[in-house]
Amino acid sequence: MKLLRSLVSLALILVLLSGCSVEPKPIPYGQANCVHCSMTVSDSRYGAELVNDKGKAYFFDSAECLAAYLNEQPGLSQKAAFVLVSDYTNPEKLIEAEQAYFLQSRELPSPMGMFLTAVADKAAAGQLQQEYGGRLLTWNQVKEAVKQHDKPE
Repeated sequence: MKLLRSLVSLALILVLLSGCSVEPKPIPYGQANCVHCSMTVSDSRYGAELVNDKGKAYFFDSAECLAAYLNEQPGLSQKAAFVLVSDYTNPEKLIEAEQAYFLQSRELPSPMGMFLTAVADKAAAGQLQQEYGGRLLTWNQVKEAVKQHDKPE
C-alpha cells in the first residue's frame, strides 16, 4: 500500500511538472496586446515573443517592440528561455532572434515604423535586400538601432 501511494505521488508530480514546460506559445494574433506598446498583435509577418524562464509568454507586435522592451530591462535577455521573432517568409514560424537576419528597408514598413523585417536564413535576407534595398542587421544591431531610434532614410 505504501509503495502504491509512493507511485501515485510520483506520477502526480511528473504530470504536474510536464504541464509546466517552458516552451514558446502560439501568438494569438488579433487577441493579444503588445507588452511594450499595447497595440493589438495582428500581423503574423512581424510578431515576436519572449518566454521567461518560468514559461510565461509575452507577445509583441514587432521586433522593435521586443528590442525596446529588452533594452529597457537589460537583465531580462539572460533570464529568457526564448526570444523569438516571426519569419517574414514563413509567418507561422517563430525563429530565435539571435539567429535571425533583419532587413531594415523603407520599402517594408513594420508595425512600429522602424522598418525591421526578420527572416530565418541569409539567402532569404539577401533576396529581400536585392528586391527592397536597405541594410542587413544582426539582433544586437537591431537592439542598438532601436535604442538610437535609427530609421532608414
